[in-house]
Amino acid sequence: MPDANPSAARTGGRRIVLTAPFTETIDHAGFFIQMSMASLPMWLEGILNRKYPKWREVEHNADGSARTMPAGLRVLEASLLRHYAPEDLVACYPDDLDRFIGPETRVVAISTHNPLGVTFAAGVYTSIFGESRQPINAHYARQLFDRVKQSPHRQGFQVIVGGSGGWQITQNNVWDELGVDCVVEGRSESADTMTLFDRALAGERLPRQVEVGHPKERESLLMPDKRTTFGVVEMTTGCGRRCQFCVPDLNPQIDVPKERIMAGVRANVRGGNKQISLATEDMFIWGQVRTGTPFYFPNREALLDLYASVVNTPGVEQHVLSHATIAPAVVDPVLIRKLSELLLDKSPIRLPVLSSHPEKRALVPLIGLETGSTRLARQIMPSKGVPFSIDDWPSVVINGLTVLNQHNWFPAMTLIVGSPGETDDDTRATIDLIYEVERRGLFAFFIPSIFTPLHDTRLEHATGVAETRQLTPLQWQLMMKCWKMNLRPGQMSWWGPMAWRTGAIGLWLWKLRKLNGPHFTWPMLMFASAAPESLMARMGKLYLGRPIDIKSRAALIATVRPSQREFLRADTLQ
Repeated sequence: MPDANPSAARTGGRRIVLTAPFTETIDHAGFFIQMSMASLPMWLEGILNRKYPKWREVEHNADGSARTMPAGLRVLEASLLRHYAPEDLVACYPDDLDRFIGPETRVVAISTHNPLGVTFAAGVYTSIFGESRQPINAHYARQLFDRVKQSPHRQGFQVIVGGSGGWQITQNNVWDELGVDCVVEGRSESADTMTLFDRALAGERLPRQVEVGHPKERESLLMPDKRTTFGVVEMTTGCGRRCQFCVPDLNPQIDVPKERIMAGVRANVRGGNKQISLATEDMFIWGQVRTGTPFYFPNREALLDLYASVVNTPGVEQHVLSHATIAPAVVDPVLIRKLSELLLDKSPIRLPVLSSHPEKRALVPLIGLETGSTRLARQIMPSKGVPFSIDDWPSVVINGLTVLNQHNWFPAMTLIVGSPGETDDDTRATIDLIYEVERRGLFAFFIPSIFTPLHDTRLEHATGVAETRQLTPLQWQLMMKCWKMNLRPGQMSWWGPMAWRTGAIGLWLWKLRKLNGPHFTWPMLMFASAAPESLMARMGKLYLGRPIDIKSRAALIATVRPSQREFLRADTLQ
């Protein structure tokens, strides 16, 4: 690695040091490794080490600073550079902290997504596969906090934590345990953020918790001019569908101007990034925010123009989709087809069993399914399917997935298990929908996770299932049925299913039957294909999903309010 900037040594360290857990800074091994590290327990790290033997090899700039950093930390860096001299701050990897922290350091700012491993997916999968609820990235976050806490210069600086995982520290009261002085909730572009750093540099003691504002206008959003992890470039904030469990939807609905997005794309390419991913809670609202058209009718021309500009930028070799919603696929299937023509050739994801693309490429956006129960959906996400009624949610999902699959989109769809007030009938309704997907030959990667009451959401104080031992047999069946279906693209060889079946049963015998309780047994055997599901159902051990009455796309379109039908495109009604 290059020597650190000599000025850091001469001045006794940088005044402001920015960093993040190591597993949140890597991007060269692809999205899969970060998703795995957010969910798998530490004892399974060896699997990732074997599959990605070079995942710890990161790039440095000439001065020893980090070549890649999470997009949120890059925004903070850009905010600070408007206020302080470049020599005052540095963004570095955790292993390089000792090079930049010195007697003149006054702030160490840490951006973290999941410091304690309690996001939607993390807790449930570490519980399923391990003895601890701590996933791999929470281990590395803890390692970072310990390193900062043990610095010989610790008395001279304060530790400020931001990012989407800060709430975990405040809700679990682990400031002292992690050595954190202040947790900031909000965006770094806020003037209050700069005031906080001014106070820290002046030696003032900071409050333990600070809330700063979110920009209300698109002009207030900053676009970093340095490389970000995975080439993440902010596209929108907010969503507008007002799901009660969602944190990002609390933010104002803003779409970043195209010229700013393209500046971020070019900055990543200059920094050596060959991959771009536009960060959004719903890609389909871009270009339709605060126009005369409701945001849930996509602006086809604007989206096609933006994505064409991104993927045709010289140096961009790969493009990965971020979050989306499924109703727009029903509203405008022509948009999905045209986006596929633009984006598939640059997708790094290949699904040979599923894709009809000549190179078997596929698009895998993240889409929220959450539940198949219309009763529960009316309570926690009544606007999820607009412009369609939430009472038609199963039909929206099936029709949307049909359109997506036709054009080689195979989304990762999240489900919430154990929502507040969830009954066995609600779970059966979701199982019915999952079986309907299978029955129709459709495919999505279904990602079930236990309900987590996230900070500041409308369900913040609600209670649901808290740990895997509380799951009912039906909830376990839902989870394991999803993962059984998810394995379909990877079981191409004749021996693959047999090896997986043997390994799954062995793991259950060794550890999981004791860890997850008796309700786990038959769903696990179903997952391992130990016997036909129909046989297990006849034995009374499983529930076989019932066929659902699904409306056609034409029938769904007919339910759109008369006042909004003018926003439907003529070429989608043929």
